[in-house]
Amino acid sequence: MYWHQLITGALLLGLHGALALPAFPGAEGFGATAVGGRGGAVYVVTNLNDSGTGSLRDAISVSGRTVVFAVGGVITIDARLVFKDHQTIAGQTAPGEGITVYGNGVSFSNAHHSIVRYMRFRMGKGGDSGKDGVAIAEGHDMIFDHVTASWGRDETFSISGENPANITIQDSMIAMGLQTHSCGGLIQTDGGVSILRTLYIDNHTRNPKVKGINEFTNNVVYNWGGGGGYILGDSAGASYANIEGNYFIAGPSTTIAPFTRGNENFHVYAANNFQDLNANGVLDGELVPDADYTAVDLQSARYDYPAVSSVLSPQAAYAHVLAHAGASKVRDRVDLRYVAELESLGALGQILADETLDPILGAGPVAGGTAPVDSDGDGMPDAWETANGLDPAVNDAAGTKFGNGYTNIENYINSLV
Repeated sequence: MYWHQLITGALLLGLHGALALPAFPGAEGFGATAVGGRGGAVYVVTNLNDSGTGSLRDAISVSGRTVVFAVGGVITIDARLVFKDHQTIAGQTAPGEGITVYGNGVSFSNAHHSIVRYMRFRMGKGGDSGKDGVAIAEGHDMIFDHVTASWGRDETFSISGENPANITIQDSMIAMGLQTHSCGGLIQTDGGVSILRTLYIDNHTRNPKVKGINEFTNNVVYNWGGGGGYILGDSAGASYANIEGNYFIAGPSTTIAPFTRGNENFHVYAANNFQDLNANGVLDGELVPDADYTAVDLQSARYDYPAVSSVLSPQAAYAHVLAHAGASKVRDRVDLRYVAELESLGALGQILADETLDPILGAGPVAGGTAPVDSDGDGMPDAWETANGLDPAVNDAAGTKFGNGYTNIENYINSLV
């Protein structure tokens, strides 16, 4: 009954239509049909400045854009970045080791129909006190794919507030929220959030904390602290979740079981989740028994939420996350450190209050690389346009030559990963 009411409201908003085009091939979950900047202008980011012409801040100042990058490296920001609706942020277009946004947090509140891929958002101790690294307080239809979020001063990636709806985080990394709070994130909404094949690592608590409607499938949680791994509501409000095929792996900071604070208001389908708590350097975990989900209302069947194309085993999910989580087209030094921690299976990991301390040592360097030649400035390199029958002297980014529902610029950015 509850989910039927929710899906009816979603259909009234035009969400999840049976024939809706995925945001990109491989988009899954509640946010799979986000539109992004499809059909709108293309903005090419040409420098690493905090503001001004050619900057990322200028690029996101107008709705309806596809943002591509002719530069790689660290964009150090003072004030928070506030994204607008109907934008595609194509971090995979950046040369070198891609783009890291560092120094403060970012907001996607009311940034309806956002598509964000292959970006790193690293807040850090210099960010606004009490603010999240990545925050969504309201809005609908967003997908975050191969995104790294780290070093939040409150939550690191939080979705809560005025009932944000139809949001996916997939193949991403949510890392090392800073003390004194050190939270992965609060996921609190009845609008539906899918978290898929994502790594939570080095967060003291909230890996994540969930209240409301949640699909949590094929994720890996590593080195959670004494505040808890997946927190099962801890609330008088009702929650309805699928938790399937995940792997919880203890690290040096882990002192508590993976699942905590559940009660009879948390209704959950929980299946084939593994825990490896011995920190012995070998992946040799065991099935989480029903009793370890605490005093929740266990369900015998999945809630009918948007499904993934294939549910992996926990062991396969671990291998997938190890290889692909975060902005992994080219991983930077920091993400490689987090991956090494996970691969150590208990030996490495830390929860810090200062990202500049050893072994993290700040956000850089991030290699800039060299962008391919794009004579007409439409975001598509000359060589790719020529190879695909387009004219590199004509701005035809919004064209639909390929006949697959995606614009020319979308076909280019989708071809990169």
